[in-house]
Amino acid sequence: MKILVIGSGGREHALVWKLAQSRRVSEILCAPGNAGIAAEAASASGKPVETVPINADDLPGLLKLALREKAELTVVGPDNPLALGIVDLFQGQRLRIWGPTKKAAQFESSKVFSQEFMNRHKIPSPRSEAFENPEAAVAFARSLGGRCAVKADGLALGKGVILCCNEEEAARAIQQIMVAKAFGEAGRRLVIQEFLEGLEVSLHALCDGRVARLFPTAQDHKRIFDGDEGPNTGGMGAYSPTPFVSQDDLEAIQRAILDPWVAGCQAEGIDFRGVLYPGIMLTPRGPKVIEFNARFGDPEAQVYITRLENDLLDLLEACLDGTLAKLELRWAPHVSVCVVLASEGYPGSYAKGRVIRGLAEAGALDRVKVFHAGTGRQGDQVVTQGGRVLGVTAWGSDLAATRDLAYRAADRIHFEGAQCRRDIGMKALNILRETNSKLW
Repeated sequence: MKILVIGSGGREHALVWKLAQSRRVSEILCAPGNAGIAAEAASASGKPVETVPINADDLPGLLKLALREKAELTVVGPDNPLALGIVDLFQGQRLRIWGPTKKAAQFESSKVFSQEFMNRHKIPSPRSEAFENPEAAVAFARSLGGRCAVKADGLALGKGVILCCNEEEAARAIQQIMVAKAFGEAGRRLVIQEFLEGLEVSLHALCDGRVARLFPTAQDHKRIFDGDEGPNTGGMGAYSPTPFVSQDDLEAIQRAILDPWVAGCQAEGIDFRGVLYPGIMLTPRGPKVIEFNARFGDPEAQVYITRLENDLLDLLEACLDGTLAKLELRWAPHVSVCVVLASEGYPGSYAKGRVIRGLAEAGALDRVKVFHAGTGRQGDQVVTQGGRVLGVTAWGSDLAATRDLAYRAADRIHFEGAQCRRDIGMKALNILRETNSKLW
């Protein structure tokens, strides 16, 4: 089978890497891809992955590519093409494509839509309101004592959320989003949510329009600096599984969140086929959804994919065919840890074109995979091209040892201004040490 993957990040590299292992995949194209994706090859045929310089939001260009190359399946990685309606466009040409339609992708592309859907279907979520007027938004934030999350309604590269601790910070965040247009048209409307205390986890579920099959737990690290300090990013690292969500907890989340979400979609004629990624806060009053995403997380995809034992192609096709109920998701009983190496200045402005050294040395370590995100080539050299550059991922039977392995691999890689968090997975490790327990 010939497959087209859309996107250029670490998530897309992980998807390509896993799809390339399928015995049914003979050829993979990726648009636009990155330097690491271009180094992969389909194991069944030995044919290298071909990267095509078409941006993920160039829908007409991608459609022409899929038609010309006779792609038998297109896999959409990032959120923007989904929000723009790439699935609807491809389906109109009778092309097989994995991912939610434009209507279904609103769970991520509109915070207002998502929050109102949760309210209608009694899905546990924080107290919140949507606003188009900055003065009304400030008044609501004041009613919460300024302790709130201020969220741009639309897509903002994972950075459209500002966490506030007081009224002054909240007023400044509202001004930044709605008046200064820090996130462009994404901030024309915003949602303000009460600030929730607890542990945040990233859950994923494959969906086929009728059922939602939960993945194991993972935890992302959104803020740029250790100790969850500094501004939000697209994600600085992740690990799976977490020690603070039991199987009983997952079953309770399925009943309280996923089941009413599926029922709500069916009641409202939303045919969601793809992966739903709810961010969950574990509060003293139970789990609550703080946001929905309509695609794999990044870097959560990297830790999930390195644990997944199924042929990924089988799962993607089951989503499209409505046959997920017939499949069992199989996960390796190990821990995966991903450490993101980012450019100096990220999540603000950053330089590009800095030479990356040590990739081969890091990749030579056993149970390590270096997933590329913001990379490109200049001659024979791999250089930085984005804010998040690499996702150094390791797996093993023990969280502490796996963390050490991931950082040992990351420390073999060098480029000017490289930065990373040094505390990925430490919350889990501290809990395990305090309780004298293990993940398994």
